[in-house]
Amino acid sequence: MIEVKKASHCAYKIRYHMVFSIKYRRKLLQDKDRINYIKFICSEIGERYHFDFDAIGTDGDHVHVFVGAAPRYSPSRIVQIIKSITAREFFKKFPEVKKQLWGGEFWSDGGYVGTVGDGVMVLWLTSYGITLKHKKRLKKRKPINK
Repeated sequence: MIEVKKASHCAYKIRYHMVFSIKYRRKLLQDKDRINYIKFICSEIGERYHFDFDAIGTDGDHVHVFVGAAPRYSPSRIVQIIKSITAREFFKKFPEVKKQLWGGEFWSDGGYVGTVGDGVMVLWLTSYGITLKHKKRLKKRKPINK
């Protein structure tokens, strides 16, 4: 499912599951327009920095991101890039949101970063009913009988 990428001097297969919370856990991502705009910004980030966004999901007050990147980017740098650009562009498009956040910051400090293998990604995506961007349907795994 996760393909091996090639650079000039290496081959890699790196994926991260990242979770970013909105400041004060405000439920600002319940509107489809706002959710779609976050996804659009991430696609633009992906084009510029050569990140592969496999899935982006939200529960209103936080965002789950499955992203792949070249080994030259540390996980903390990926988080910094995504959080800074999405916040800046989101405030440009939806300036009224800034009034709901007292400090003028969109994301809370910190977050979660974990590495992901094929199995974890399939389980998470199927639990949320998400299909891959490559339009492949994910099959539920059957338990192995021993």
